[in-house]
Amino acid sequence: MELEMFVCDAFTTQRFKGNAAAVVPVCEWLCDDIMQSIASENNLSETAFIKPTGANQYAIRWFSPSSEVNFCGHATLAAAFCLYQFYDVEGKISFDTLHVSTLNVEKDLSGRILMTFPNRLPIESECPAEVFESLSIRPTKVLKTSQAYFAVFDNEEQVKQVKVRREYLEKLAPYELIVTAKGQDHDFISRYFWPDVGDCEDPVTGSAHSSLAPYWASQLNKNNLKGYQASKRGGIVYCHVTDDNVIVSGHAVLYSRSKIYI
Repeated sequence: MELEMFVCDAFTTQRFKGNAAAVVPVCEWLCDDIMQSIASENNLSETAFIKPTGANQYAIRWFSPSSEVNFCGHATLAAAFCLYQFYDVEGKISFDTLHVSTLNVEKDLSGRILMTFPNRLPIESECPAEVFESLSIRPTKVLKTSQAYFAVFDNEEQVKQVKVRREYLEKLAPYELIVTAKGQDHDFISRYFWPDVGDCEDPVTGSAHSSLAPYWASQLNKNNLKGYQASKRGGIVYCHVTDDNVIVSGHAVLYSRSKIYI
């Protein structure tokens, strides 16, 4: 079997920045083991598989190198970019998912891709000792979302300098770890850690901004925000917050278009 595959850098206008994701369009789902093997072979933080289900409607599934994941923003952005760029899709796209609500995506006149995500404001919760043990700098506050523990720091430099200890990060599973602070040149900055990627750090995490944006909207008293994810690659994420949703948006660029053989 021959399949087309794209690799895109998401949340950036520059190649080798943002977060790379592979996109594999299929007519029917491959078996789970094969999709997992493709994602492992790619060794990117996510590989998205998309299957048409109707007019401008697709089912989407995301795989890290080690497992299927419930929700991924940057690979959704990459998938939409490919559909707009190479499959003559116009207008709004709906992605049906297994674990989150239907994700509606559209493109504005600037080429920025806008994804409507659920508003997942972090909440106060009991914090396990492993959160503090996993971080080299102690945060001022720790909250929680359905996806990750959410550590708030005093300033941007602490977010840039903090290091994580994998052995404690792994003990937080199934939760991952977001660190964040108010930004200097952006409304807020963040980093995202999970042990499924090689150095434990995800370059730019769209799904995390469904929590980051509502938190900082409440802190800064504004609904339109610009976030920077301060990984080595770095990426810009634009956010608009409503009571029910967060519109997370950004650009993408193509790195490669190829054939894979199964």
